[in-house]
Amino acid sequence: MDHNGDNPGALDALLTEERVFRPLSRVVSNATVAAEDLARITESAKADPLAYWEEAAEELCWFRKWEQVLDDSNPPFYKWFTGAKCNIVYNALDRHIETANKNKLAVIWEGEPGDTRKLTYYELFREVNKLANGLRSLGIGKGDRVVVYMPPLPETIITLLAVAKIGAVHSSVFAGFSAKALRDRISDASAKLVVTVDGFYRNGRAVNLKSTVDEALVAEPTGCVESVIVVHRANVEAEMNDSRDIWYADLVRRESPEAVTEVMDSEDMLFLLYTSGATGKPKGVVHSHGGYMVGVHRTLNWVFDLKPTDIFWCTADVGWITGHSYVVYGPLLAGTTTVLYEGHPLYPQADRLWSIVDRYGVNILYSVPTLIRMLMRFGTQYLKHHDLSTLRLLGSVGEPINPEAWVWFHKHVGRTECPLMDTWWQTETGMFMISPMPVSLLKPGSVNKALPGIEVDVWDEQGNPVPPGKGGLLVVTKPWPSMVRTLYNDPERYKETYWSKFPGVYLAGDVARKDEDGYIWIQGRADDVLVIAGHRIGTAEVESAFVSHKAVAEAAVIGIPDKIRGEVAKAFVILNDGFDPDAGLSRELTEHVRRELGPVAVVKSIEYRETLPRTRSGKIMRRILKAEEFGEEKGDTSTLEDLDR
Repeated sequence: MDHNGDNPGALDALLTEERVFRPLSRVVSNATVAAEDLARITESAKADPLAYWEEAAEELCWFRKWEQVLDDSNPPFYKWFTGAKCNIVYNALDRHIETANKNKLAVIWEGEPGDTRKLTYYELFREVNKLANGLRSLGIGKGDRVVVYMPPLPETIITLLAVAKIGAVHSSVFAGFSAKALRDRISDASAKLVVTVDGFYRNGRAVNLKSTVDEALVAEPTGCVESVIVVHRANVEAEMNDSRDIWYADLVRRESPEAVTEVMDSEDMLFLLYTSGATGKPKGVVHSHGGYMVGVHRTLNWVFDLKPTDIFWCTADVGWITGHSYVVYGPLLAGTTTVLYEGHPLYPQADRLWSIVDRYGVNILYSVPTLIRMLMRFGTQYLKHHDLSTLRLLGSVGEPINPEAWVWFHKHVGRTECPLMDTWWQTETGMFMISPMPVSLLKPGSVNKALPGIEVDVWDEQGNPVPPGKGGLLVVTKPWPSMVRTLYNDPERYKETYWSKFPGVYLAGDVARKDEDGYIWIQGRADDVLVIAGHRIGTAEVESAFVSHKAVAEAAVIGIPDKIRGEVAKAFVILNDGFDPDAGLSRELTEHVRRELGPVAVVKSIEYRETLPRTRSGKIMRRILKAEEFGEEKGDTSTLEDLDR
């Protein structure tokens, strides 16, 4: 039965949350953007978004000003600040050396064993210049792709900045990914250089990363990699190929601390970041220098209301978009201090986060719901041993945060005094899109409203706005500066994935609803992407990993709720003849998938079947599997294959 009346494409919303939290008067009085100004700015930006973004761009330095704010002559391949010349690293580093920020701390880093390093803007500037010169000496130049396969280290930040400074393109790969996942990304990007580390510390042990790079390159089909730079970190054995590998320290030792910053076109590629897609092959999301820096700079400054003395800690790994935008580029563009931690958040015990906040006087803590839920298991015992009074703002990112976790974070970590900025955005958006501001009324579990200059809506399958309280497809109806420019070497897939359902409108791929106050609530993904502990993994990638095992004929994967990770995978497997389903095989398959994809691919359970539900064209209908798993209505089964004929 259709319960949605005139909106057959809408979805029923099950979540009800009526608690409202008001910001304290001192938060409101100290806010850069006052409540009355926010309403006015939002309306002004709605009336003239290009003027709003032009004003935001004028806060940064440009080698040459733009001729046009937005070139929308060839949608969806929008171009921003066309004709402008810039380099994001000039704004993140070079310009600060001419100001009082020169001797301010840029980076505070802590290793899992407890070792620390601190770099001022001047020191970071010099280290970036040395590596930039070293990269040039290896023949790396404008447009070359550099894969960065590293844990959170100061050298990771230095590498990203040095690559961008010389006009090359960095492509970070999360250090938890397997050799196969790394190899696929190196090959697709045709990378000339890989930067990695001998090993790093995680949960009390040293993880060898260089051996994973060696394994990836042995079978890399295109043979594009000419050099591998290795940072010495964990004293683990690293086999060095003399014709290819070079120690980071040896490369930069004799290089000058002065380096020319490459003049880039606003639309030149800054980085390439792969995100998993429902079709299995990772998508190479392309971001450019100009628009990306404008969007990230404005949103970080406003949403987290940055002050000159702030210590900002985003707990995300640098290998993800959150790390790019709000560990590295955003804080440095703003001239603030960014915190970086190498290891496991529960090592050596569950107070590591609170210890770091206490010792460095962190003012803003931006983290993921998975970690918040993980720490909730330990109650408040560890919180009582640390002074968290320096915190003034909290943030959440990566997946919807359930209201109870929101309230726990706000009450026990934020002492009910710190507004919680629950942000919605994506690898493809580059920056915050929907978020409260410190002066906003907050509803636990809601990402609030679109930021100024951003136009979002919730539509049904036919492109009609859904009424309040009904779920639908989240869409962005106007272009924005830090938007994805294309998918690397695959413009048709870019158009098909994001722009084909509603021409001229960006389809986010999330299901959401608006309440009667216009607040937006994210309900999950509309496609088949798993979000495990904040990591986005395509179901098809996991299925491919299963099928690569000799016992498996076919596999389908769905996401099931998990209290800690948010979501984990359940697999439905058809075995080849001669293999019998048992606990031993299930363990073997689970371990196989972890080896193929890395530890982020968490498989909770495996169900063995003789058949899988399919469309007549042969596509597996995961929607049917989900409905069966949760005892829900299967909905329209008209395209389901008739197995009786």
